[in-house]
Amino acid sequence: MTKFDIAILGGDRRTACMAPIFVEKGYRVVCFRTVPVPCSPSIKSKISFTDSLREALDSAPILIGGIPFAKSDCLYCEGSASNLNLSEIQRSIHKHQKIFAGVIPEDFRRTCEEREISCYDFMRDEPMTLYNAVSTAEGAILEALLHKDTNIHMSSTLVLGFGRCGKILADRLSGLHACVTVCSNDANELALACALGFETLHLSNLWRKICCFEYIFNTIPACVLNRRCLEKVSSNAVILDIASNKSGADYETAEKLNINIHFCPGLPGKYAGESCAKYLTDYVINRI
Repeated sequence: MTKFDIAILGGDRRTACMAPIFVEKGYRVVCFRTVPVPCSPSIKSKISFTDSLREALDSAPILIGGIPFAKSDCLYCEGSASNLNLSEIQRSIHKHQKIFAGVIPEDFRRTCEEREISCYDFMRDEPMTLYNAVSTAEGAILEALLHKDTNIHMSSTLVLGFGRCGKILADRLSGLHACVTVCSNDANELALACALGFETLHLSNLWRKICCFEYIFNTIPACVLNRRCLEKVSSNAVILDIASNKSGADYETAEKLNINIHFCPGLPGKYAGESCAKYLTDYVINRI
Protein backbone atom coordinates (compact mmCIF):
# COMPACT_ATOMS: atom_id res chain seq x y z
CA MET A 1 0.00 0.00 0.00
CA THR A 2 1.40 3.40 -0.97
CA LYS A 3 1.93 6.06 1.66
CA PHE A 4 0.20 8.80 -0.37
CA ASP A 5 -2.34 9.02 -3.17
CA ILE A 6 -0.85 12.02 -4.96
CA ALA A 7 2.60 13.61 -5.18
CA ILE A 8 2.81 17.20 -6.42
CA LEU A 9 6.18 18.04 -7.98
CA GLY A 10 7.19 21.70 -8.26
CA GLY A 11 5.15 23.94 -10.52
CA ASP A 12 3.71 27.31 -9.49
CA ARG A 13 0.69 28.51 -7.48
CA ARG A 14 -1.64 26.48 -9.68
CA THR A 15 -0.16 23.17 -8.56
CA ALA A 16 0.37 24.36 -4.97
CA CYS A 17 -3.30 25.32 -4.72
CA MET A 18 -4.30 21.83 -5.85
CA ALA A 19 -2.96 20.28 -2.63
CA PRO A 20 -5.63 21.61 -0.22
CA ILE A 21 -8.41 20.79 -2.69
CA PHE A 22 -7.26 17.19 -2.90
CA VAL A 23 -6.97 16.98 0.90
CA GLU A 24 -10.52 18.30 1.34
CA LYS A 25 -11.70 15.55 -1.01
CA GLY A 26 -10.01 12.88 1.11
CA TYR A 27 -6.79 12.29 -0.81
CA ARG A 28 -3.42 11.89 0.88
CA VAL A 29 -0.97 14.41 -0.62
CA VAL A 30 2.78 14.95 -0.49
CA CYS A 31 4.44 18.05 -2.01
CA PHE A 32 7.97 18.32 -3.38
CA ARG A 33 9.45 21.80 -3.98
CA THR A 34 6.11 23.51 -4.40
CA VAL A 35 5.64 27.21 -3.66
CA PRO A 36 3.99 27.94 -0.28
CA VAL A 37 0.58 26.30 -0.13
CA PRO A 38 -2.19 28.87 0.58
CA CYS A 39 -4.66 27.23 2.97
CA SER A 40 -5.83 27.13 6.57
CA PRO A 41 -3.52 25.66 9.26
CA SER A 42 -5.91 22.74 9.78
CA ILE A 43 -5.76 21.76 6.10
CA LYS A 44 -2.02 22.40 5.83
CA SER A 45 -1.41 20.03 8.74
CA LYS A 46 -2.83 17.23 6.57
CA ILE A 47 -0.43 17.93 3.68
CA SER A 48 2.99 16.29 3.80
CA PHE A 49 6.15 17.92 2.43
CA THR A 50 9.42 16.33 1.41
CA ASP A 51 12.79 17.49 0.11
CA SER A 52 13.45 14.06 -1.38
CA LEU A 53 12.48 13.52 -4.98
CA ARG A 54 12.90 9.79 -4.52
CA GLU A 55 10.42 9.76 -1.62
CA ALA A 56 7.87 11.75 -3.62
CA LEU A 57 8.16 9.48 -6.65
CA ASP A 58 8.11 6.25 -4.66
CA SER A 59 5.22 7.08 -2.35
CA ALA A 60 2.30 7.87 -4.69
CA PRO A 61 0.76 6.37 -7.86
CA ILE A 62 -0.32 9.80 -9.14
CA LEU A 63 2.33 12.42 -9.96
CA ILE A 64 1.43 16.02 -10.78
CA GLY A 65 3.87 18.48 -12.34
CA GLY A 66 3.59 22.12 -13.29
CA ILE A 67 2.69 24.04 -16.42
CA PRO A 68 5.11 23.71 -18.07
CA PHE A 69 6.38 20.40 -16.73
CA ALA A 70 9.98 21.38 -17.48
CA LYS A 71 12.18 24.33 -18.37
CA SER A 72 15.54 23.68 -20.01
CA ASP A 73 14.96 19.94 -19.53
CA CYS A 74 14.68 20.36 -15.75
CA LEU A 75 11.61 20.04 -13.55
CA TYR A 76 9.87 23.43 -13.36
CA CYS A 77 9.80 24.72 -9.78
CA GLU A 78 8.79 28.38 -9.53
CA GLY A 79 10.96 30.45 -7.24
CA SER A 80 13.85 28.00 -7.11
CA ALA A 81 16.56 26.94 -9.52
CA SER A 82 15.76 23.34 -10.32
CA ASN A 83 18.66 21.08 -11.22
CA LEU A 84 16.46 18.02 -11.48
CA ASN A 85 16.76 16.80 -15.03
CA LEU A 86 13.73 15.04 -16.48
CA SER A 87 15.89 12.05 -17.28
CA GLU A 88 16.48 11.60 -13.54
CA ILE A 89 12.73 11.67 -12.92
CA GLN A 90 12.14 9.25 -15.76
CA ARG A 91 14.59 6.74 -14.31
CA SER A 92 12.85 6.89 -10.92
CA ILE A 93 9.18 6.55 -11.84
CA HIS A 94 7.46 3.20 -11.88
CA LYS A 95 5.27 1.11 -14.14
CA HIS A 96 1.56 1.99 -13.99
CA GLN A 97 2.12 5.39 -12.36
CA LYS A 98 0.19 8.29 -13.88
CA ILE A 99 1.77 11.68 -14.62
CA PHE A 100 -0.23 14.87 -15.02
CA ALA A 101 1.48 18.08 -16.17
CA GLY A 102 1.43 20.74 -18.87
CA VAL A 103 3.52 20.80 -22.06
CA ILE A 104 5.11 17.41 -21.39
CA PRO A 105 8.09 16.91 -23.75
CA GLU A 106 7.29 14.41 -26.47
CA ASP A 107 10.37 12.26 -25.90
CA PHE A 108 9.52 12.00 -22.17
CA ARG A 109 5.93 11.04 -23.01
CA ARG A 110 7.02 8.45 -25.55
CA THR A 111 9.48 6.78 -23.17
CA CYS A 112 6.86 6.71 -20.40
CA GLU A 113 4.30 5.06 -22.63
CA GLU A 114 6.84 2.38 -23.60
CA ARG A 115 7.18 1.64 -19.87
CA GLU A 116 3.38 1.58 -19.33
CA ILE A 117 3.42 4.90 -17.49
CA SER A 118 0.47 7.08 -18.48
CA CYS A 119 1.02 10.77 -19.27
CA TYR A 120 -1.80 13.31 -19.27
CA ASP A 121 -0.99 16.74 -20.65
CA PHE A 122 -3.21 19.50 -19.28
CA MET A 123 -2.52 21.69 -22.31
CA ARG A 124 -3.69 19.08 -24.79
CA ASP A 125 -7.18 19.24 -23.31
CA GLU A 126 -9.29 21.81 -25.16
CA PRO A 127 -11.50 22.87 -22.20
CA MET A 128 -8.38 23.24 -20.04
CA THR A 129 -6.64 25.45 -22.59
CA LEU A 130 -9.71 27.69 -22.72
CA TYR A 131 -9.82 28.04 -18.93
CA ASN A 132 -6.11 28.82 -19.05
CA ALA A 133 -6.71 31.45 -21.73
CA VAL A 134 -9.28 33.19 -19.51
CA SER A 135 -6.75 33.47 -16.69
CA THR A 136 -4.06 34.63 -19.11
CA ALA A 137 -6.31 37.33 -20.60
CA GLU A 138 -7.38 38.69 -17.22
CA GLY A 139 -3.78 38.63 -15.99
CA ALA A 140 -2.59 40.49 -19.09
CA ILE A 141 -5.10 43.27 -18.50
CA LEU A 142 -3.96 43.58 -14.89
CA GLU A 143 -0.33 43.76 -16.02
CA ALA A 144 -1.24 46.50 -18.50
CA LEU A 145 -2.85 48.60 -15.79
CA LEU A 146 0.14 48.09 -13.50
CA HIS A 147 2.52 49.41 -16.16
CA LYS A 148 0.55 52.42 -17.40
CA ASP A 149 -1.28 55.28 -15.68
CA THR A 150 -4.23 55.57 -18.04
CA ASN A 151 -7.61 53.89 -18.34
CA ILE A 152 -8.24 51.08 -20.76
CA HIS A 153 -11.73 52.59 -21.18
CA MET A 154 -11.89 54.22 -24.65
CA SER A 155 -8.19 53.54 -25.28
CA SER A 156 -6.88 52.54 -28.69
CA THR A 157 -5.98 48.92 -28.04
CA LEU A 158 -4.36 46.36 -30.33
CA VAL A 159 -4.53 42.59 -29.95
CA LEU A 160 -2.02 40.70 -32.05
CA GLY A 161 -3.36 37.25 -32.86
CA PHE A 162 -6.89 35.87 -32.60
CA GLY A 163 -6.43 32.34 -31.38
CA ARG A 164 -7.84 31.05 -28.08
CA CYS A 165 -6.16 33.68 -25.95
CA GLY A 166 -6.54 36.50 -28.46
CA LYS A 167 -10.29 35.94 -28.75
CA ILE A 168 -10.86 35.99 -25.00
CA LEU A 169 -8.51 38.94 -24.49
CA ALA A 170 -10.28 41.01 -27.15
CA ASP A 171 -13.63 40.15 -25.59
CA ARG A 172 -12.51 41.20 -22.09
CA LEU A 173 -10.99 44.44 -23.39
CA SER A 174 -14.19 45.19 -25.27
CA GLY A 175 -16.07 44.65 -22.01
CA LEU A 176 -13.95 47.44 -20.52
CA HIS A 177 -15.01 49.64 -23.46
CA ALA A 178 -11.60 49.75 -25.10
CA CYS A 179 -11.51 50.50 -28.82
CA VAL A 180 -10.12 47.12 -29.88
CA THR A 181 -8.37 46.30 -33.16
CA VAL A 182 -7.42 42.71 -33.94
CA CYS A 183 -4.30 42.12 -36.04
CA SER A 184 -3.55 38.83 -37.82
CA ASN A 185 -2.34 37.42 -41.13
CA ASP A 186 -5.07 34.76 -41.08
CA ALA A 187 -8.08 35.66 -43.23
CA ASN A 188 -10.42 33.46 -41.16
CA GLU A 189 -9.34 35.09 -37.91
CA LEU A 190 -9.79 38.58 -39.36
CA ALA A 191 -13.23 37.68 -40.74
CA LEU A 192 -14.34 36.33 -37.35
CA ALA A 193 -12.98 39.38 -35.55
CA CYS A 194 -14.86 41.64 -37.96
CA ALA A 195 -18.04 39.59 -37.50
CA LEU A 196 -17.73 40.07 -33.74
CA GLY A 197 -17.52 43.82 -34.15
CA PHE A 198 -13.79 44.45 -33.82
CA GLU A 199 -11.70 46.64 -36.08
CA THR A 200 -9.19 44.56 -38.01
CA LEU A 201 -5.68 45.02 -39.35
CA HIS A 202 -3.65 42.69 -41.54
CA LEU A 203 -0.28 41.83 -40.05
CA SER A 204 1.51 43.07 -43.18
CA ASN A 205 0.27 46.60 -42.38
CA LEU A 206 1.20 46.51 -38.69
CA TRP A 207 4.26 48.74 -39.11
CA ARG A 208 2.13 51.44 -40.73
CA LYS A 209 -0.57 51.54 -38.03
CA ILE A 210 1.13 50.50 -34.80
CA CYS A 211 1.81 54.14 -33.93
CA CYS A 212 -1.93 54.63 -33.33
CA PHE A 213 -2.20 52.31 -30.34
CA GLU A 214 -1.81 52.98 -26.64
CA TYR A 215 -2.14 49.40 -25.37
CA ILE A 216 -0.59 46.58 -27.41
CA PHE A 217 -1.08 42.91 -26.47
CA ASN A 218 0.82 40.24 -28.36
CA THR A 219 -0.32 36.60 -28.38
CA ILE A 220 1.59 35.48 -31.50
CA PRO A 221 4.59 33.20 -30.75
CA ALA A 222 6.76 34.74 -33.47
CA CYS A 223 8.75 37.96 -33.70
CA VAL A 224 6.00 40.13 -35.14
CA LEU A 225 7.20 43.17 -33.18
CA ASN A 226 10.41 43.58 -35.13
CA ARG A 227 12.62 46.66 -35.50
CA ARG A 228 10.48 48.08 -38.29
CA CYS A 229 7.40 47.99 -36.05
CA LEU A 230 9.10 49.00 -32.82
CA GLU A 231 10.52 52.15 -34.41
CA LYS A 232 6.92 53.27 -35.04
CA VAL A 233 5.54 52.53 -31.55
CA SER A 234 4.23 55.59 -29.71
CA SER A 235 6.31 56.77 -26.74
CA ASN A 236 3.04 56.67 -24.76
CA ALA A 237 2.34 53.00 -25.53
CA VAL A 238 2.79 49.90 -23.40
CA ILE A 239 3.38 46.46 -24.93
CA LEU A 240 2.40 43.27 -23.12
CA ASP A 241 3.93 40.16 -24.70
CA ILE A 242 2.10 37.07 -23.50
CA ALA A 243 3.34 34.75 -26.25
CA SER A 244 5.41 31.77 -25.16
CA ASN A 245 9.18 31.74 -24.83
CA LYS A 246 9.65 35.52 -25.11
CA SER A 247 9.38 35.14 -28.86
CA GLY A 248 7.00 37.95 -29.79
CA ALA A 249 9.37 40.91 -30.02
CA ASP A 250 12.90 42.05 -30.74
CA TYR A 251 13.73 42.83 -27.11
CA GLU A 252 17.23 44.08 -27.83
CA THR A 253 15.86 46.75 -30.15
CA ALA A 254 13.01 47.55 -27.75
CA GLU A 255 15.52 48.23 -24.98
CA LYS A 256 17.62 50.50 -27.21
CA LEU A 257 14.49 52.43 -28.16
CA ASN A 258 13.40 52.67 -24.50
CA ILE A 259 10.03 51.09 -25.27
CA ASN A 260 7.68 50.23 -22.42
CA ILE A 261 7.51 46.49 -23.15
CA HIS A 262 6.92 43.62 -20.75
CA PHE A 263 7.18 39.88 -21.23
CA CYS A 264 4.50 38.26 -19.07
CA PRO A 265 4.91 34.50 -18.63
CA GLY A 266 2.89 32.35 -16.25
CA LEU A 267 0.01 34.79 -15.75
CA PRO A 268 -2.52 32.10 -14.69
CA GLY A 269 -0.23 30.95 -11.89
CA LYS A 270 0.61 34.51 -10.88
CA TYR A 271 -2.92 35.86 -10.62
CA ALA A 272 -5.43 32.98 -10.70
CA GLY A 273 -3.77 30.06 -8.94
CA GLU A 274 -6.85 29.02 -6.97
CA SER A 275 -9.24 29.20 -9.93
CA CYS A 276 -6.85 27.24 -12.14
CA ALA A 277 -6.30 24.66 -9.39
CA LYS A 278 -10.04 23.85 -9.29
CA TYR A 279 -10.08 23.04 -13.02
CA LEU A 280 -6.82 21.07 -12.83
CA THR A 281 -7.99 19.09 -9.82
CA ASP A 282 -11.24 18.12 -11.54
CA TYR A 283 -9.26 17.07 -14.62
CA VAL A 284 -7.06 14.77 -12.52
CA ILE A 285 -9.87 13.27 -10.45
CA ASN A 286 -11.85 12.44 -13.59
CA ARG A 287 -8.90 10.40 -14.90
CA ILE A 288 -7.77 8.42 -11.87
